[in-house]
Amino acid sequence: MSFDAELYRERNTVERCINKIKAWRGLATRYDKTPDSYMAGLQLRGVLIRLGSLQPIT
Repeated sequence: MSFDAELYRERNTVERCINKIKAWRGLATRYDKTPDSYMAGLQLRGVLIRLGSLQPIT
């Protein structure tokens, strides 16, 4: 099996995103939460990550 740089790049991107999600305290402490509120927090964190990655308009 040979090294595939493109596959590695995509996998690394996904792993970094998952680590950003897991680092958020609101999701890390998910006990005493309903599935709906956990999913809402997950979606909120995804939006915040996406907004933080956008470039400002100049």
